[in-house]
Amino acid sequence: MVEWTDFERTTIQDIFSKMNYDVVGQQALARCLIVYPWTQRYFGNFGNLYNAAAIMGNPMVAAHGKVVLHGLDRAVKNMDNIKAAYAELSVLHSEKLHLLGDCLTIVVAAQLGAGFTPEVQAAFQKFLAVVVSSLRRQYH
Repeated sequence: MVEWTDFERTTIQDIFSKMNYDVVGQQALARCLIVYPWTQRYFGNFGNLYNAAAIMGNPMVAAHGKVVLHGLDRAVKNMDNIKAAYAELSVLHSEKLHLLGDCLTIVVAAQLGAGFTPEVQAAFQKFLAVVVSSLRRQYH
């Protein structure tokens, strides 16, 4: 079980309360598909993913990015037992979320600007690492 400091818990809740899910979800998933092009194979039904412009303008990418962020809401609401909160998701989701987490961190940093201090980044990345670990543990 992960121990959360008051600062970490408050920071994660604050980040998600300020997040524009439409913008951040689309940008994070699009960045993931562009930076890690092999991940496009998981989204074959999304249509045109042939270049960065097509990915950035793809409405299915935008919609799914928003879905993923709302999926993280479950972890925010269940920080004391994230593993149980994601019991039904697959290891494939954990692998995709690991890559997406890197991209999400960059997008959130850009959105928060100077407010994304090293301490805030550490709390955010710890949260994402716990989510990914919780998804993986049920299969290993």
